[in-house]
Amino acid sequence: MGPRSTPCARSIPTRLTIASKFDDAKPSAKRPLAGIPILVKDNIATGDEQPTTAGSLALEGARARRDATIVKLLRKAGAVILGKANLTEFANILAADMPAGYSSLGGQVKNPYAPALIDDRGIPVVPPGGSSAGSAVAVAAGLCAASIGTETSGSLLYPASQNGLVTVKPTVGLVSRAGIVPIAHSQDTAGPITRTVRDAAMLLNVLAAQDPLDPATER
Repeated sequence: MGPRSTPCARSIPTRLTIASKFDDAKPSAKRPLAGIPILVKDNIATGDEQPTTAGSLALEGARARRDATIVKLLRKAGAVILGKANLTEFANILAADMPAGYSSLGGQVKNPYAPALIDDRGIPVVPPGGSSAGSAVAVAAGLCAASIGTETSGSLLYPASQNGLVTVKPTVGLVSRAGIVPIAHSQDTAGPITRTVRDAAMLLNVLAAQDPLDPATER
């Protein structure tokens, strides 16, 4: 991923600049996601002004040198990457009892249908699911049309079920992991979180592609 703590020296188009190019655009076979606002989990690299932190204070302000492969595919399809979604820090590899959706940098993600917390501990009464908590909650709350999360073991399925959404955990190798903070090479994958099965299928069609940067996709 190549994170660094200073902004990229090259000129980077802002999200508003990118979005303005699609003001009058309509989805097409070439750009099926033209103008669609999408959030990506904050363990997925974007080579723009947005930090890629995995939710950790240790990576606060870190910027990737280039887009993750799936981000490149989303942009090519016309999607507007609105920003990064909070997650269980480092996709929940730090502690066995870490609350779902908590990170030291972003704080606690709350379930939009039941945002109350247990007062003495600050843990949600109804968990938002994790580790792709922010990705799911953002869609459920109407902050974006769709989002991208990642899963090693339940990190797409759990938050989708907790927020009444649709997801797909792709077979390892169907979607490139290049540019995604890793946990387990044998299980890591990225996938869509959406409101409908149709939307999930459309996003998966964009994400699924061979990538020389991820040998698993060449199988």
